[in-house]
This record gives sequence, structure tokens and C-alpha cells, in this order.
Amino acid sequence: MADEIAVRLRRDILRGKLPPDAPIKERDNASELGVSRTPMREAIRMLAKEGLVILRPSRSPIVARPSFKEISDQVAVLLALEKLSTELACENATVADLAELNAVNQRMSDCYDQADPLDLFEIDMAFHTAIAKASHNASLAETHRAYLARLWRARFLSASQKRNRVRVIGEHRAILDALEARDVEAVRAAIDRHLGHLAEAIRPIIEEEQRRHGMRTEAGPGHE
Repeated sequence: MADEIAVRLRRDILRGKLPPDAPIKERDNASELGVSRTPMREAIRMLAKEGLVILRPSRSPIVARPSFKEISDQVAVLLALEKLSTELACENATVADLAELNAVNQRMSDCYDQADPLDLFEIDMAFHTAIAKASHNASLAETHRAYLARLWRARFLSASQKRNRVRVIGEHRAILDALEARDVEAVRAAIDRHLGHLAEAIRPIIEEEQRRHGMRTEAGPGHE
């Protein structure tokens, strides 16, 4: 139950139904979903571990608003994890692992033009999660999953504004080709092409959001 609630709240955050700094009222949200407060409380804790929510003593938790510096630092770590994942996947990926990656990429290709942006984004993240899984290093996969979760909102905002089927599917294909060839240098280069620009792609989104937030703060409550 907590997992299902966390998925619902995470999607509300990504879609902007729950914007940064918005309070998440445990009782109201539990009532809206028709659940008890216990699984709601656990779901909120799960999102706090992902960095999407900030817990506050004796007050409602709020949706996080990380700075660009925080996001940039996390991107740097994620990129290193992605490269290590692909390097280990070159050595350890099984035929089944590669088949799963091809299936995810094909699903993304098939539905790219019609899919809801959030559904498409989740398929994209499933591709990267599958690479980490194919490393067959549980510690790496767990750490990768944590950093992926922390960057979900920033990456979703960026991806939804810059949809490019040819680029995304082509870059995924290049990663897959290098993995299937067990070519470490090629897969590192493919990851660089795919994610090396990520921080700068996110920057204008975050800075514009912070600018709007600053304007609202200066205007005071009830003003835009």
C-alpha cells in the first residue's frame, strides 16, 4: 500500500500537481485516497529518502526545491555511476539482460510519439535502471537507483520540454550496440553523448523556476 501511494504522490510531484514548497498534508491526502494515515506516512518517508520531499518536525512535509548546485552535484555522481554500470554490464550482462534492454528501448520507440510524457519518462528511466541491474553489482544498482530517484523531477522537467525521438532512441541504440559488442570505450563514449550535457540541459529549467518562485516571494502571499 505504501509503495502504491508513493507512486501516486511521486507522479503528482512530477506533473506539478504538488509543486515545490507545497505542503503534503498527511490527513488530507490519506482521506483523498481512502487509506489510513500509516501507509501515507510511510509513503512520504519513502519520497523523503528519494529527496523529493523534506520532512519537518511538528509540521507538514513539503515538496523539495533543490538548488541547481545540488542538482549539478547529483548529476556528476549519477554520470559516474552510469559509466561504471555500463562498464560492468559489458563484462557481466547476460543474454537475458541485453534482451530486456532491447525490449525497453523498442517499447520506447513504439510509443514515443503518442505516449504521455510521464509514461515515456518512466520507460526511459527503466532503461537506465536495467543497465545498472545488468552490472550484476547489487551495491552499485542500489546507489544508482537512489541518485536516479533524486533527479527524477529535474530530469522529467527537462525531458518533457525537449522531446526528440531520433536523438533519444539513437543514443539508447548506441549504448546497446556497445554493450552487445562488450566495448567498454565505446559504451563510455555513448553515455557521455547521452548524459554529458544533462546538467546544462536542466539549468535553465531550474533557474526559471527559482526566478518565478522569487517573484512570488517578493510579491507576498496571494500575489503572483
